[in-house]
Amino acid sequence: MNAIENEILRKVNIWIAFAEEDLRMAQYAITMKNFIPYRLIAFHAQQCAEKYLKAYLVFKGVDFPYTHDIFRLLELCAEHGNWAGTIEEAKRLTLYAITTRYPGTEDKVTREEALNAINLASRVRQVVRSTLAEEGMIIEEDTSQ
Repeated sequence: MNAIENEILRKVNIWIAFAEEDLRMAQYAITMKNFIPYRLIAFHAQQCAEKYLKAYLVFKGVDFPYTHDIFRLLELCAEHGNWAGTIEEAKRLTLYAITTRYPGTEDKVTREEALNAINLASRVRQVVRSTLAEEGMIIEEDTSQ
């Protein structure tokens, strides 16, 4: 493996590590006893899915646009693998990227919606990790926890 390939793998692992943090945050927050921030849980779930899709695109050497649009990222991923269609429902996470974060645009997010967002993010995680592994990527596990 040459230096460029090593750098790509390093960057993919960084994207994955950030995605994992978002998913852990969402999973932890849903267990809170009081004042559960469902909108933030949904946001972190969206961020997990977005970062996993971007990790795949980095792996493939795709220069992706600055976007939170899961549908657009899935379109880009579909150009490099036939798996993207299996998680098309994840495009629903896009609405949590912006509308849940800023006053005046916030939409109420229910517990059911937050749990669904976590499930969708977990599905994206599973599919992307499996695909990367099939394509020879070795994912570094975070041992700092």
